[in-house]
Amino acid sequence: MADRRVTGTGKDEHGDITSLCRSGESWSPRSKADAISDIETQLHTYYVGSGSSRVDVHVVSGSSGKYLRTDPDKSSTNNLDDLPDC
Repeated sequence: MADRRVTGTGKDEHGDITSLCRSGESWSPRSKADAISDIETQLHTYYVGSGSSRVDVHVVSGSSGKYLRTDPDKSSTNNLDDLPDC
């Protein structure tokens, strides 16, 4: 299992996350569907930040299907929506 740090996200015209990215990594960009599969099968983990500010990316089931998110906290720098586009 690889532990993959995310530094950017792809978003559609509605702002929904479509991919996870980290420049220079062979896995990047990783589609939302593939990242969800990676997490659910425990093939890979994805996270934002580093050290004590690290937060994991989780799969959440919503009314329109599964999506990716980090747990809400006091920092906006680790929110997938707020990461730069990739």
